[in-house]
Amino acid sequence: MLVGGTRTMTIPAPAATTIGEPSAVKTPETVGRSPGQLMWLRFRRDRTGLVSAGVVIFFFLVAILAPVISWLYGKDPYVLYGQDTPGLLNDFGYPIRPNGGISSEFWFGIEPNLGRDVFMQLVYGIRTSLSIAVAATIITTCIGIVMGIVAGYTGGRTDYLIGRLIDILLSFPSVLFIIAFMPVVENLFVASDEETPVWLRAVTLVIVLTVFGWAGLARLLRGQVLSLREREFVEAARVTGASPFRIIFKELLPNLWTPILIQSTLLLPALVTSEAALSFLGVGMIEPIPDWGRMFLRGTEVYRNDITYLIFPGAALLIFVIAFNLLGDSIRDAFDPKLKR
Repeated sequence: MLVGGTRTMTIPAPAATTIGEPSAVKTPETVGRSPGQLMWLRFRRDRTGLVSAGVVIFFFLVAILAPVISWLYGKDPYVLYGQDTPGLLNDFGYPIRPNGGISSEFWFGIEPNLGRDVFMQLVYGIRTSLSIAVAATIITTCIGIVMGIVAGYTGGRTDYLIGRLIDILLSFPSVLFIIAFMPVVENLFVASDEETPVWLRAVTLVIVLTVFGWAGLARLLRGQVLSLREREFVEAARVTGASPFRIIFKELLPNLWTPILIQSTLLLPALVTSEAALSFLGVGMIEPIPDWGRMFLRGTEVYRNDITYLIFPGAALLIFVIAFNLLGDSIRDAFDPKLKR
């Protein structure tokens, strides 16, 4: 444009923006997707979450396929190889070969004194610990969901009673109670001249872990429900004449799946550790059932002469707990990216 013989440049005015319009432009891959699809998309971008999920899936596959692994490996977790085969243990009951007896025949070595295969003990120990922890996690989550929603939605005296019960359970010395409770159960159901059935120990462990595990989830969900029940969509459902059950299942519960799933993924490794700790203290699973906790106990007794036996269960438990905790953090960030650090 010429003005008075001088060429000037006209700068176009910036496009008008609407107040409150987000500055970020949605990418085509996020347009038209459901919340579940967006969560999965965010989770797939998290390399830590994917690696952790792979490790967790590997542990579960080992637990499920333990009999198949035993068949392919050619060893049994209950056979006393060191006592049946000469040349594996010395006169003091320790492996003759270095590094705990590790060889092409015994991949992780053999157990001192008894001479069982350490690799099969570890594989079936994963199966034992995960079976008890998964059962306790499912029951704990169900009870926590029911108690938390009932307390938060009904309020009043019901909320007060459930709240006090939660406070008592959270402040109760659970480990001391379990140590004192397990012998009482055995005396009630097992005669003095009989051995304790394996199923009784397993069921008792699931029960006691569930009793002391649901309170934390219930308290979290109670707080969430107290906030949600005053929201507009819940009030609108009440105005339309929806029953309490419909409000809970159609309005409240869909908004609680995120904390439920996150807490469940964090609860499972905690229960695995608790089960191993109880077995270490002598109130968990009993011989001859393979168990991580009892492997720890045996390792602390022989570590001066055979440190290798203590390394394998310690490393397995450490890797599993770290992987599951990282998976829980990744799931939390995928559900709510605003919480991502």
